[in-house]
Amino acid sequence: MRYLPLTPDDRTAMLAAIGAKSIDDLFVDVPQSARLAEPVDLPRVAGELEVERALKALAGKNTVAGDVPFFCGAGAYRHHVPATVDHVIQRSEFLTSYTPYQPEIAQGTLQYLYEFQTQVANLTGMDVANASLYDGSTAMAEGVLMATRVTRRNKAVISGGVHPHYVAATETVVHAVGVETQVLAPAVDAEADVIAQIGPDTACVVVQTPNVFGTATDVTRIAEAAHAAGALLIVVVTEAVSMGLLKSPGEMGADIVAAEGQSIGNALNYGGPYIGLFACREKLIRQMPGRLCGETVDADGQRGFVLTLSTREQHIRRDKATSNICTNSGLCSLAFTIHMSLLGETGLRRMALLNHEKALATRDALAAIPGVEILTGRFFNEFAVRLPRNAAEVVDALAAHRILAGVPYSRLAPNAGMDDVLLVCATETTLDADIKILAGALAKVLAN
Repeated sequence: MRYLPLTPDDRTAMLAAIGAKSIDDLFVDVPQSARLAEPVDLPRVAGELEVERALKALAGKNTVAGDVPFFCGAGAYRHHVPATVDHVIQRSEFLTSYTPYQPEIAQGTLQYLYEFQTQVANLTGMDVANASLYDGSTAMAEGVLMATRVTRRNKAVISGGVHPHYVAATETVVHAVGVETQVLAPAVDAEADVIAQIGPDTACVVVQTPNVFGTATDVTRIAEAAHAAGALLIVVVTEAVSMGLLKSPGEMGADIVAAEGQSIGNALNYGGPYIGLFACREKLIRQMPGRLCGETVDADGQRGFVLTLSTREQHIRRDKATSNICTNSGLCSLAFTIHMSLLGETGLRRMALLNHEKALATRDALAAIPGVEILTGRFFNEFAVRLPRNAAEVVDALAAHRILAGVPYSRLAPNAGMDDVLLVCATETTLDADIKILAGALAKVLAN
């Protein structure tokens, strides 16, 4: 039996209350090109066994990252996740109420979120971090909205090195409230170009380091220029492990850090769920989206944890809330916290250094191939190369030989005119044999 909670009269009354003539009026902001003319072409009815077999057959067509030489990055990175992480996240101490509205029965949840916040603040070099957002792209969008509230200005200048998907997600969110975005043209090494675009109406400058092409940049000079103009600096980081080796955003003058934490404790998972890291200066804390957990003592003087700040629309602020973010990525942040605890500061630095060494070895191997041009001069574990052929076609040719050679930049920005650019990433999971296989196969493909 279908579940029909509303009668036609109920719907009519609800539409009248909000001033809509029909349900179609609720979707006026969705472009016609994005709407379906008819239902999705799927079987109307199928048994559980049939569905299971069909999905397994689809999954069998995938090439699994851990089974082949793998050099893909571009915002989602393959790292080793210790078995301990999966074991600990299933312990009963952490399987308390997912949303910690009642602290007395959610101490496990609140404690690890408090520890998570501490780790993120230390990692980013910032004063305070929240209990996570959905992912790095929505964290960037929230950062831009936050900057407009703080500065009371309405324009964001975005570097051409910021991941195109992050830019698209941000524009999708902020356009609804009238925020103007000025996105610079894609550039391998031009983060500082944003300085010339800063004006009296600039709320924030958004840069990424390492950027989407892998270029690592000291953004201190950009921070100084932004602050001199009364704007905020937002630093985006898509590869959290890089902060174990590079100068932290806080040390370079960032006011807000929006990062993707997937690299630590969380596997690729075919695109998610991931975890957004968000940190800022203490003076901006009241405008920070999401929620903040704090440490206190109970009536008996025992250590305890509370939900200190939660400026969400679900709570007392309602329409005055700083954000419509309704939750944090609880399980993913727990996995992050456990992996960080296992690594410690020394372990994270060693892991980051190993990433850089593997990337250097990969760079040297590819640079020796005729026709391959290395575009990224300063990088952590990812760099861009220019090929003498269409990069997507080369990737497809190598995939036929069970080698996942990287991400064509054209996949991220189809109209950028950079169809010959390939993003290549190496991590601690990359074997020397993988590098040799990639270089040999790429040389043969380019020679044909």
